[in-house]
Amino acid sequence: MDDRRVLSGIVYVIRNGLQWKDAPKVYGLHKTLYNRFIRWSRLGVFDRIFVALTEQAGRSKRLIIDATHLKAHRTADSLLKKGLFPAISDAQKAA
Repeated sequence: MDDRRVLSGIVYVIRNGLQWKDAPKVYGLHKTLYNRFIRWSRLGVFDRIFVALTEQAGRSKRLIIDATHLKAHRTADSLLKKGLFPAISDAQKAA
C-alpha cells in the first residue's frame, strides 16, 4: 500500500473525527490505516513530520496545531431552548 495514500487516509479519518472502520475505501483497508497510524506514532514519524513543517515555515521552533474537535449530543440544542443553559454569560451581560 502506498504510504502517501495511507497518510492521506489517516489525516482524513482524524480530521473528520471518524472511526477507522468508516474510512473511505479509496485509502485502503481501515485496519491498514489503523496499524500504520499506531506504528508510525510509536516510531515518531509524525513528530518528524511536524518538525520538518516547522523548519520549512522558518518561524520559531514551536509548532502549534489546533486539533479541537467537539461533539455535541443531539439534545444539546434543546438545553438552550428550555433555558437550562444561559445564552449569554453573566460576565458578558455586565460588560
